[in-house]
Amino acid sequence: MTDKNTHIEAALQIIISLGLPRAQQNERSALSLLALLSLTPDKAWIDAENPLIGITPIMDWVRTHYDKEYAPNTRETFRRQTMHQFCDAGIALYNPDKPDRPVNSPKAVYQIEPTTLKLLRTLGTSAWHDNLAAYLAERETLITRYAKERDQVLVPIEITPGKTISLSPGNHSELIRDIIEKFAPRFAPGSTLVYVGDTGDKWGYFDAPLLAGLGINVDAHGKMPDIVLHYTAKNWLLLIESVTSHGPVDGKRHAELADLFAGSTAGLVYVTAFPNRSIMGRYLGEIAWESEVWVAEAPSHLIHFNGERFLGPYQ
Repeated sequence: MTDKNTHIEAALQIIISLGLPRAQQNERSALSLLALLSLTPDKAWIDAENPLIGITPIMDWVRTHYDKEYAPNTRETFRRQTMHQFCDAGIALYNPDKPDRPVNSPKAVYQIEPTTLKLLRTLGTSAWHDNLAAYLAERETLITRYAKERDQVLVPIEITPGKTISLSPGNHSELIRDIIEKFAPRFAPGSTLVYVGDTGDKWGYFDAPLLAGLGINVDAHGKMPDIVLHYTAKNWLLLIESVTSHGPVDGKRHAELADLFAGSTAGLVYVTAFPNRSIMGRYLGEIAWESEVWVAEAPSHLIHFNGERFLGPYQ
């Protein structure tokens, strides 16, 4: 039976050989690679497999087979500091069974890339060094190809004429596109996009100098709304939450946003956007008074939740 540390050390040497950055040259990444290969301590490298596996199952597998315990709150570290780089390097594939699966889906899975699997099965054989050299010579082509495939499932959003950003796939991003392309021209014509969050990258688009010019400095810990628009003609900031699975601008969120944007020299308008009335119906009892509701399936209508004005800031 192979010693557990032998496989871990070999996996670490592979990570170094494949040119991953120093931040990924650690035991966590080595164990993640072994999990991608389902390479338990009793298996030889030629027996490496290619299961579909998510982050939590990776951590469970590591605990079961290598007696390495990681706290549940390190899940994001595995995802952001190991698996993300494995995918960027072409070592692993992200959601190969369903490429358009939303980034924050609990069903998200990874799989070892086929060419990489073929290479790693030769570790310890006389063919390893030649195979490694051939793999590295072709790897940039591989990375470029998978990057293009990932880009094909992104959601393109035109933020100004001729300028487009791409957000991670999923219903949330589709609704954000509707807000920018359908809500803004109707209810805040000529407005400037200040911020767009993304499920894959928290700061999907952020014009920090524009916001600072309105008296607001937000750091990475600020719990931003999904979209911020500056309605320049009226000097209003529209703080918009895009609701597909999480809550609307309720009383608690209203207070949080009021505090976050307390220094604003522009008036604050709170908006909750839903894709359809069915989803809106689930949250009607939670929506804050003195806020607005917009439904993408009926884009020319706006629902006002009481107060002395229809659309506008309150003192």
